This record gives sequence, C-alpha cells and structure tokens, in this order.
Amino acid sequence: MSLIMLKDIALPEHFPIPEKLSAEALEADHQLFERVKAALIEHQALLIAHYYTAPIIQRLAEETGGFIGDSLEMARVGKDSALNTIVVAGVRFMGETAKILSPEKTVLMPDLTAECSLDLCCKAEDIKRVKAQHPQATVVAYANTSAEVKAQSDWIVTSSLAVELADYLKGRGEEILWLPDRHLGSYIANNAQTDVYCWPGRCVVHDSFDPSGIEALKRAHPEAKVLVHPESPASVVALADCVGSTSQLLAFSKKDDAPCYIVATERGIFYKMQQACPEKTFIEAAIAPQGVSLDGAKCPWMSLNSLAKILECLEGTEEQKAAHAISVPEDVRVAALKPLDRMLAFAAALKSGHVPQDL
Repeated sequence: MSLIMLKDIALPEHFPIPEKLSAEALEADHQLFERVKAALIEHQALLIAHYYTAPIIQRLAEETGGFIGDSLEMARVGKDSALNTIVVAGVRFMGETAKILSPEKTVLMPDLTAECSLDLCCKAEDIKRVKAQHPQATVVAYANTSAEVKAQSDWIVTSSLAVELADYLKGRGEEILWLPDRHLGSYIANNAQTDVYCWPGRCVVHDSFDPSGIEALKRAHPEAKVLVHPESPASVVALADCVGSTSQLLAFSKKDDAPCYIVATERGIFYKMQQACPEKTFIEAAIAPQGVSLDGAKCPWMSLNSLAKILECLEGTEEQKAAHAISVPEDVRVAALKPLDRMLAFAAALKSGHVPQDL
C-alpha cells in the first residue's frame, strides 16, 4: 500500500475553539430537564444525540423516545422517523446530513456554530482543484464534512465502514482520494492494503491522544484493554486492543470480559459504556501536553449543545427558531444525496453479506 499525503491544502492555523459553559450555566441548564422533556413530547420532536454530547442530553434522548448513536446511525434514524421535527444534538455536518436525507422535515440544531475540526479542514473550493489533479480517483469523503463537500464526492463513509469500502473499491480497481482525516486515511490504507491519496486534516480531540501517556496508564492498569478510534495517530492505534467507531468500541466493551478499559475517543461515550457495563472501569486516555488546548478528551463544539438551546429550538420566537433551523440549497442537497444513499445502501448490503459490484 502507499499513502500519498496531498500537498498545498489550506488548513486552519488555529481552530476557533469556543468557550465552554460556566459551572453556573451548566447548573441552570440541568434545572431545565423536565421542562425540555415535556417540550420535546408536546412538539412531537425527535431528539437525535451523538455519543459525544453531554450525558444529560443523552439521557434526555432516552427519556423522550429519541436516539443516541454515531453519525451513520443518526443518518438512518432521521431518515426513517415518522416525526416531522428532528432536533440533532451534535455538530453541524450531522444536522446537514439529516436535512439532506429528509428535506421535507424541519431539522433543528441547538447551536449552528457547533463545528467539527475535520469539516473546517476541508473546503469545497480546494476539493475542485484536487479532483482536477486526480481525475481518475474515486472521491471518498468522511461523514465529517460539509454538505458542499459531500456534493462533490462519489462516496460518503463513516469510520465503521471505511476499511470495508476501501476493500470494495480496491476490488473494482479504483484509486481512492480520501478526505479529510489524515489518521483515518492512513488506517484505511494500512488495513485495506490499498493506495490512498489523503487529505491532511485532523480531529483536534483524537489527534491529541498521547501514546506515551497511554503506555503509562497501561503500566498502572495492567488488566486494562485499550480502545481507540481510528481518527487517532498511528502510534496510538498501535497500542489498541480494539480499533473502531464509537458504536464498535461500545459493542466491544459490552462483549469483552476485561474489567477495565483505557478509551481513546471523546469522553461522551463513557455515558453509554458505563450504563451498559456498570461493573467495569473506563479510563480516559492521556492527552499530549503539546496538543490543542482541550478540557481533556472533550470536543469543544459538542459542548455547545445545551438544554436551554434545545428549548429555544422548540419554544423560542419565530426569529429564534429560524436561527436553529438547518437549510441546504436544493442543488447541493440533491448532489450530496447520491453518495449518502450509496453509503446507506453499502451498509445494508454489507450487513446482509452480499455487496453487488454496481453500487
């Protein structure tokens, strides 16, 4: 295999890390739980929350018949729901994906400034230039990208499907232009044993995990297994007992018999892990001291989701509600729908055990 890192890509020098909510604001937010719960039920709104959101938001989804999952699962549920109002607690690309798949529905987000560092690393105008440089390559975009980038892609994929899709495309003799995460691109190239032209973006959380710090945790907890998301550097992946998406790491912790796990992904996943395995211990993997300034393994944009903002989505003024609504231009939506539908079809075919060669 060969990993060809793309050059001349304009990446942000600094990410606009938002300020976290104060302790007072968090306490006030918690006091709204029953009120927001009643509002979701009254307005017949489905709350879809990512595993990386705060535990209170995940609990709110559970108690209102909502859903908690990774980005692929969120895409499926939003599309299949009979409800016409979807509240997506996550980051912007997740809300855009819901709107692309369900244009007739009202899709709301607690905070439209909730970005993703991978999305910020990948601009649509750069894609056009790079595609012209590699006209024979199949463009495979991670779900963590904007609607505009998805519209220029041949395939969309999540981390749970990335290696399988690369194997599939290799079997068809296709070159892969992967974007935007350099670490996941490297993981794909290594595990699918295929050539990958790779975008050099990074997730500020996963890129900050520290292999030496994780090794120290392993020495302190020799009974622990290491769970790693493939957006992490190769030096961290090399330490893993299990590498996978959030859903795959959660599933492993449920079926495995170890008493303790060192977890190298965003710590929001601990809510479902601890809920599923109350007798087990979950330890946050070490963050490198020279990494981006983070509150541990916590996505600063996911932290922008709050109960107060969910309430404003549903019961604010018309102007306030409009400020929470996701919109995608129709030409962009139609173009982005094609690779998203291919992803969902590929996932279904993979689950059935038969993937046709003409998806």
